[in-house]
This record gives sequence, structure tokens and C-alpha cells, in this order.
Amino acid sequence: MQRMICDQLNIIERGKGTPSLIFLHYFGGSSASWSEVITQLQETAHCIAPDLPGFGESEPIVERTVEAVAAIIAEMIRQLDLQHYILVGHSMGGKVALALAATQPPGLQSLILLAPSPPTPEPIAASERSRLLQTHGNRSAAEETAHKITAQGLSEDAFERVVQDNLRSSQEAWQAWLECGSRQDISAAITTITVPVLVIVGAEDAVIPQALLQQEVVAPLTERNSAGTANAQLVVVPNVGHLLPIEAPQAIADLIQATYSNPA
Repeated sequence: MQRMICDQLNIIERGKGTPSLIFLHYFGGSSASWSEVITQLQETAHCIAPDLPGFGESEPIVERTVEAVAAIIAEMIRQLDLQHYILVGHSMGGKVALALAATQPPGLQSLILLAPSPPTPEPIAASERSRLLQTHGNRSAAEETAHKITAQGLSEDAFERVVQDNLRSSQEAWQAWLECGSRQDISAAITTITVPVLVIVGAEDAVIPQALLQQEVVAPLTERNSAGTANAQLVVVPNVGHLLPIEAPQAIADLIQATYSNPA
């Protein structure tokens, strides 16, 4: 089922039951970025994937911060009356998930972060940031980006979906992330997170290095756990780049399902 919620947010919804899985896509992606993962999980969980503001079919918002997007997702959760849910965030969506989890929302069971943009400012090279800002809406630039962020060769259909999602991103949301969201430092806020966190990274990711996520996400959350047990763990998927849900949907679905089929 596909519908609008919160007056501006387009979502796709598949499956039933508990828990609910809320999928937050990467910068330049859409709810469709999760389609193959959701196909694997919809028989065992309630799957919800919004187009984040300004991406896919969702309208952009005036506010440019990660917290503003997180607040919209919190309102979506309230309107859907979700009692028990897991946030699954990829790249930009991972930083949004961290910002939302930092508010300790009721019903949140755990976080699954796929190559998340770190809570500290994302280390995007100045030349790459400039390229992205100056070439928004350009097909050849979108194709270049798709090649840069993948290690596995995508099917023709998957590659075209990545390119088209990039091209239909709104100018407002595109600039907001590159100029504001990706540069925000929310590292102090995430110290309030108490739910289990699983971080998944592709071994060939050229965008978000494994070492950065270990330092900025896994280590801080593990160090603050008062029980002395790891609050966060990191899993590496071999032979995969940054677009984990599209390059390795079965592996990602298996890792997600394990978190609610065999909870720690």
C-alpha cells in the first residue's frame, strides 16, 4: 500500500505483525531503495518506508536540520500508532535515525544503521560537495554518483532506479543535506541512546569508512553502556559498497530479521 501521511510524507507499507520496521533511505534515494529488502521481510514484519522530505514523492520542508526530519518521522510513528518498532536507517537516513533515537521515543526497540552518516560532520571532500551542489538534476552526474557509491555491478533496472531517484530529489532537500544536515554535529545528543544498535557497513564502501563508524558510533555507544556490555556492534558485508540495500538485499534482510527473530 502507498499513501500520504503527515500531510506531506509519502510512505509504502507492506506486511503485518510485530515488530514494525521503519526504513529511512539514503541521500538521493527514496522508499523504493528498500523494495528488495522489504520483499524479503514483509512475511514476518510490518514494513514502512517513507520518502524522506524532498525525496521521492514527498514534499520538501523549510527546516534544514536532521532534527526537523526526525521530528516528522516521530509524527509519522504517532499517526500510525506504532507501539513496537525498529528504526532501520541507511546513510543520511542513519543520521536521522540516530537523531530520533536520541529523543528516547516510546516503543523504539533497537536501531539498525547501514553505513550511516556519522553523528559528527560527514567528511565529504570539498570538491565532491561542490560537484554534487553544482550538478543536481544532471543525468551524467547522477550516473557518476551511482558508480562511485557502488562496488557490485547493479542490474540495468536497479541502476536506472538509483539514477532516477537522484534526479527527482528536490533542490531544497538536496542543498539542505549538503549544506546543513551532513555538516551537523549531533554526537553529544546520541549519548542518550540506550537501545541496542547494529551498524552494518560494506567492506568496499568508499563513502563512509568502517573505521569512522567504529570511532564515531560503535565506540561511544559501547563505552557509555553502564552494564558493561556492548550496546553497539558492527558487522561488515564483504564485496559490497555504500548502497547496501540495493547491492546486497538478501544479506541485509537476513541481518535485520535476525535482530527480531533472535533478540539479544
